[in-house]
Amino acid sequence: MAKTQKNKATSYHVGQLKAKLAKLKRELLIPTSGGGGGGGVGFDVAKTGVARVGFVGFPSVGKSTLMSKLTGTHSEVGAYEFTTLTTVPGVIQYKGAKIQILDLPGIIEGAKDGKGRGRQVIAVARTCSLIFIVLDVMKPMSHKKIIERELEGFGIRLNKKPPAIIFKKKEKGGITITNTVPLNHITADEVKAVLSEYRIHNADITFKEDSTLDDLIDVVEGNRIYIPCIYVLNKIDQISIEELDLIYKIPNAVPICAHHEWNFDELLATMWEKLDLVRVYTKPKGRVPDYETPVVLTNERNSIEDFCNQIHKAILEQFKCAYVWGTSVKHNPQKVGKEHILKDEDVVQIVKKI
Repeated sequence: MAKTQKNKATSYHVGQLKAKLAKLKRELLIPTSGGGGGGGVGFDVAKTGVARVGFVGFPSVGKSTLMSKLTGTHSEVGAYEFTTLTTVPGVIQYKGAKIQILDLPGIIEGAKDGKGRGRQVIAVARTCSLIFIVLDVMKPMSHKKIIERELEGFGIRLNKKPPAIIFKKKEKGGITITNTVPLNHITADEVKAVLSEYRIHNADITFKEDSTLDDLIDVVEGNRIYIPCIYVLNKIDQISIEELDLIYKIPNAVPICAHHEWNFDELLATMWEKLDLVRVYTKPKGRVPDYETPVVLTNERNSIEDFCNQIHKAILEQFKCAYVWGTSVKHNPQKVGKEHILKDEDVVQIVKKI
């Protein structure tokens, strides 16, 4: 692909090459007989809490120290590489929410290709709601790019939203391409070349943003995971104030010192913001709301129906209506049905059928 000149005459050929490459990468994503997150004791961890945060990074960057300080869970700490050999789970309570933390074994360059049991590590990372890429500020910043490349190669898209491309297969009628914005990075020939490589000859494609060929391949493949990420730059006790100012210019980065527990407040606040969780307080009839133990919902599943299911599945069978106080309603309280979407720190009172 690097040898091919990019112009109108070669666009079809480039599209085919990119699609072939994506198909080969997909074969790496398909788990071997060892199992998706398996391949050894400790990789497959039962999911607990409302969200899961995974620590990813090279060996000896301080992941285990950070895990121990945040959760009180003992994760083997040592001054040598590859101290952690299995996934170590822990739990942190923050703003009333129980969040699972996973200390994953250190990965190395080539992890996506199976080096150093990297595929098992990244397979667990795919199940996380948020990834902490833990970096040592004393090591080159090129490590950040290497880890991003390893995760990207395993179908994980960091701090990205799914492409605004609507792709529908059909029985006949050929390829129909429409776009609501001008396309500067992709041509009709390239689109047809990619679909031809996947043996798709009849489909409707609508581009709602200025997409690239890689965006189209991600949509066609359909196995990409979009996960928010925080770059945790550890060991700031070893650098100057001027260097710290430079670190703050890196997008989505939080500098910390795990050993001295410096800047944990900012790290946890950023984690909460990225997880985008919704706390809902219950209010029994005739009593004050319970602000101590909120029901925590994810931003994708935050309707009254989801709220009821989180408490107990049987509630919906007797559900009549709900009264809501908070930012999701126009007046307080407001009578709503089970389809109503809740917002953070709403108060809900459920009314049952008589």
